[in-house]
Amino acid sequence: MRFYSTNNPSLRVSFQDAVFNSMPLDRGLYMPAHIKMLDPDFMANIDRFSFQEIAFRVADTLLGDAIPTQVLKDIINDAISFDAPLVALDGHTFVLELFHGPSLAFKDFGARFMSRIMAYFLQDNEKQLDVLVATSGDTGGAVSLGFLGVPNTRVTILFPEGKVSEIQRLQLTTNGKNIRAIAVDGTFDDCQALVKKAFADTELNEKLRLTSANSINIARLIPQTFYYFHAYAQLKRRGLKDIVFAVPSGNFGNLGAGLLAYRMGLPVKQFIAATNANDTVPRFLATGNYEEKPSIQTYANAMDVGAPSNWVRIMELFDRDQIAVQQLVKGYSFTDAETLAAINRIYNSYGYVACPHTAIAWLALEAYVKENPKLQSTNVFLSTAHPCKFPDIFPGNIKKEIKLPAQVDELYQHPEKYEQLGKDFEGFKLYLLSDL
Repeated sequence: MRFYSTNNPSLRVSFQDAVFNSMPLDRGLYMPAHIKMLDPDFMANIDRFSFQEIAFRVADTLLGDAIPTQVLKDIINDAISFDAPLVALDGHTFVLELFHGPSLAFKDFGARFMSRIMAYFLQDNEKQLDVLVATSGDTGGAVSLGFLGVPNTRVTILFPEGKVSEIQRLQLTTNGKNIRAIAVDGTFDDCQALVKKAFADTELNEKLRLTSANSINIARLIPQTFYYFHAYAQLKRRGLKDIVFAVPSGNFGNLGAGLLAYRMGLPVKQFIAATNANDTVPRFLATGNYEEKPSIQTYANAMDVGAPSNWVRIMELFDRDQIAVQQLVKGYSFTDAETLAAINRIYNSYGYVACPHTAIAWLALEAYVKENPKLQSTNVFLSTAHPCKFPDIFPGNIKKEIKLPAQVDELYQHPEKYEQLGKDFEGFKLYLLSDL
């Protein structure tokens, strides 16, 4: 399998090169040169396969001979070691829970797969790999746990100071070993801009071996397709079809993975892009005018992205056909007040505790169903984070229902360590070069 840059379709690199050089020097993003459809017999019988078996078939179809068969199976069995269950709220509405991994967020799927892919490709005598990560909340925790202790790697995580929850911050700052954290005096967009500038800087690339663990890395995107197929298999076992997926969206890697799955043959009736006040994509889907704007801080902080990197990938999946994208993807955005009200309504109606990102996905699904009252569909909204990560958001009656997983208690047993930097690139560059 070969990969090309969205800014240079004639460029072709191997999967290994795309993983380690996560952003081409032309500042595009890597995409598969050919998207192969899954075998029809497999899709017809997908409900007979386990999550890990489904993940292997999807990865093997995408990657071809990039990784030996048994190695790929071992990587998937190790990385995808937890479930992504569907929970029924009623006969036609389901929540896909993606927070049962080590960091309690959906990004565990991508981070664990990617870290093991990199560990496989890394040679003992090679130059240390410096992994740069910008996080708006959950990416950093997943990446830090995914890479913790991986030989010959060093991870540097940038997060916007004061704009992540306490548990999210602790997941970044209490690891030690090969994990470093930097609090940036700015927004997630500022953190992301610093990482992108680092990849384009000639001196840094000469002196360091840089790669990214953000969703700009294709190895993050591929494993996120797995749980869409797994959700379909679970619904198929129930005899359900005509699926609508509502996806909470920030940097749009999660939705991009769903659309990649669609291109591989996943039967989906509609995708819904659910955002908070950072509504760049919903505005584009409604008006056809794509206009980025500075990010706005909200309760759903992992979605506080005003310039989503992965949108270019989504357009590329449809040959930049704006009308085709607008037909398959509907967009909705919601305020903090609407999000809080939704958290209460979900709990009062179903006894289910939803994090703010999950609540926004439910709101978007509700809005879509109201606009299409004659719709016959199976409705799935994605739950991307455990509610315990946002304790200050919930009213007392809901908060007391949240059970803290054991790994959260452990976070408070370790000291925090992190650096503080401004959003100027030269300061970040000096930091990266300081250990040489």
